Amino acid sequence: MTESTPVDWELARTLAYEAGRAAARGAETIPLAEADGRTLAEPLRTLTDLPAFPTSSIDGWAVRGAGPWRPVGRVLAGGTPPPLTADGDCVEIATGAMVPEHATALIRIEDSVTGADGRVSGEPRTLPDWRLPGEEADLGEELFPAGTAVDPAIIGVAATCGYETLAVRSRPSAAMLVFGDELLTAGPPGAGRVRDSLGPQVPGWLRRYGARVESVTGPVKDTLTAHLDAIRSALDTADLVCTTGGTMHGPVDHLHPALAELGASYLVNTVAVRPGFPMLLARVPGPDGRDRFLAGLPGNPQSAVIALVTLVAPLLAGLNGRALPPLPSVTAGSDVAGRGGFTHLALATLDVAGHTATPAGHVGSAMLRGLANSHGFVVVRPGTQAAAGDTVPFLPLPLLPGERP
Repeated sequence: MTESTPVDWELARTLAYEAGRAAARGAETIPLAEADGRTLAEPLRTLTDLPAFPTSSIDGWAVRGAGPWRPVGRVLAGGTPPPLTADGDCVEIATGAMVPEHATALIRIEDSVTGADGRVSGEPRTLPDWRLPGEEADLGEELFPAGTAVDPAIIGVAATCGYETLAVRSRPSAAMLVFGDELLTAGPPGAGRVRDSLGPQVPGWLRRYGARVESVTGPVKDTLTAHLDAIRSALDTADLVCTTGGTMHGPVDHLHPALAELGASYLVNTVAVRPGFPMLLARVPGPDGRDRFLAGLPGNPQSAVIALVTLVAPLLAGLNGRALPPLPSVTAGSDVAGRGGFTHLALATLDVAGHTATPAGHVGSAMLRGLANSHGFVVVRPGTQAAAGDTVPFLPLPLLPGERP
């Protein structure tokens, strides 16, 4: 592929995802408490019926037969009660306690009366006040398939089932290299130099997409030797190296010559998307013989984020063994222009219901204000434009690891 034939945006996402799936590593078993944000390597199945035993949903009485009933004991959560042996017997029962064998009904405490003789009277409600074994799930039932992103709710389900550990996909590691002698790492910009905004922000995006960030290095000097040394060092520990800047062929753009020196092969070299056109994804032989990946992000901040959502997010989904999620549809809140033969990713904010996307302001390639106020991108395909009220695809920005939208 050459820079004169940019890859269609949707195809670029697919190529990145397929490369990640092909290179996904094995599984590891980790404690349940450490699983948030990881990916299930095998289906999560129940180890017992859920619930495992008949369970009271109320505080009240477990009764046998017709009333009034004679109290013969008390049942608290955590114990195994003896059976109710005779009609007319009852036991006081607490919420969460095991319902005794031979109980025929539960009576809520507020629906009962205790007479002078100590016997209990009352009427059960129409809907039973206990949970039956298997009501939520049967023994061996698959609750979540392999490839599911683990979040706190899933951890809770696993704990309910009795798990202490989970088999999860090995988390891909990432390193970041910031290129550019013109960049400042502290203080305000001025005198021809700009503050680096990608070094501080890209690691957060990488973590949200499921990577473990090993290092952030830079600014790397604008020489081929410095580029080669930095990339080789990053490849020692990282499955994915993200670089910023140098994706074109200017006088101080050394990324392409460095990739040639390293024997890399392009998976994607430039994408037909605006903003963000000069991005790339390459496969690089690693020092241990296992291939690594290098994602070249443009130097302009918004373009770099578009490269992340276009190439890095699908790659990491594949490396994590997750599915590439389909794009949801939303309603365009106002007109969104097309970009000729390129896909246009237009920053937009969703309404409270999440149904309507309104394009943001301050969205130049070098601007971050619009990004900080947006939920994602309206996707306008090549040769089209979106009018207010049209149904359009929407590419959301990532949430925290494992967090549901």
